[in-house]
Amino acid sequence: MVQLSNAYLDASFGALSDATRRGVLEQLARADASISDLAARFDMTLTGMKKHVGVLEQIGLVTTEKVGRVRTCRLGVAGLEAEAAWIARQRHLWAARFDALDDVVEDLKAKEKEDGPDR
Repeated sequence: MVQLSNAYLDASFGALSDATRRGVLEQLARADASISDLAARFDMTLTGMKKHVGVLEQIGLVTTEKVGRVRTCRLGVAGLEAEAAWIARQRHLWAARFDALDDVVEDLKAKEKEDGPDR
């Protein structure tokens, strides 16, 4: 289960590392859009946009539906819960480390006060 989760997070963060794909998600959060609309908005070819949408579709962040010649994109059912949970765990870890560092700094300041400035 851990490896599956790690593989998913690797793919997800990899997908989110691209500014265009993050922009596509932001756009689709506002309204569904066709591949053509997205390509025009991001000033890229249809083929390029299909590749970006495909990456997002593979991890479930986007779904597409083809009606006639138009492929419409919308946000997928997979939210960013797993990613947010991972980030929250990292934030908690770093907060604890910084709290411990603050304690060390405070101890050093108190010791310096006791020993005097000349030491």
